[in-house]
Amino acid sequence: MKNIFSKEDSATFINRINQLQSDSKPVWGKMNAGQMLAHCNVTYEMVYDNIHPKPNAFMKIILKLLVKNAVVSTKPYARNGQTAPQFLIKNDRNFEIEKERLINYIDKTQVLGEKVFEGKESHSFGKLTSEEWNNMFSKHLEHHLMQFGV
Repeated sequence: MKNIFSKEDSATFINRINQLQSDSKPVWGKMNAGQMLAHCNVTYEMVYDNIHPKPNAFMKIILKLLVKNAVVSTKPYARNGQTAPQFLIKNDRNFEIEKERLINYIDKTQVLGEKVFEGKESHSFGKLTSEEWNNMFSKHLEHHLMQFGV
């Protein structure tokens, strides 16, 4: 698994993102490239921007019990898996804006580093280790960059 906190690994993700074009076609799934980038941005929005409602206490318990391990483990996501409603991107997005946002989020996360994320509270899963944060960020990016063949 790539380390999102590593300058080299972050640069590799960014280089792959830069290979995308607005008309890049997915190998699987229904999202276009702009929607996919916007979808990837949601993970970072939940860390850096206060624009998504937090789940209530009951839902947080359910997410921790049923979803957390699938998200923070090293096991890759299956193709065409189900996603949480806030990650669904139904309308078209500006490819260049979403691409720039994602690159900026990756850079910001790398610069902040593992120490900032060790024990940091997740929007949905409670406190996570820096390894769990890395797995979540890295695995999600890897999944969708593979989806678009880059």
